[in-house]
Amino acid sequence: MAYYALIVDDSSAVRAFVRASLESSDFARVEEAATGFEALRLLATHAFDVVIVDVNMPDINGLELLSFMKKSPRQQGARKILISTQAGGPDSQRSTELGADAFLKKPFAVDDLRELVAQLLAPAEGVSG
Repeated sequence: MAYYALIVDDSSAVRAFVRASLESSDFARVEEAATGFEALRLLATHAFDVVIVDVNMPDINGLELLSFMKKSPRQQGARKILISTQAGGPDSQRSTELGADAFLKKPFAVDDLRELVAQLLAPAEGVSG
């Protein structure tokens, strides 16, 4: 199955790393946003399967984006991964309150990201369609 992802990070190196990790998996489309404002435009017009967002960005931070996504009917099905150089603490707790499915500490390995995304996108066991 092909998935649609959004990577939101002000670091072009991190976006390139995450993109390469996802594109070698089952992702047919990967969008990037370098700012929170770019991300808001994309989130308002596209439904994503997974959104990977950095906490610390210069304009709209990752927690503010999660807050927007929590209220957006278009993004209710999106799996949300928050990434940050700081593990635990108030950002991690707040991200869970705002609907994040996972919190990943930078730097992280390609395999860790792929495994996490695969777990989040796996169909629930025992659910029939």
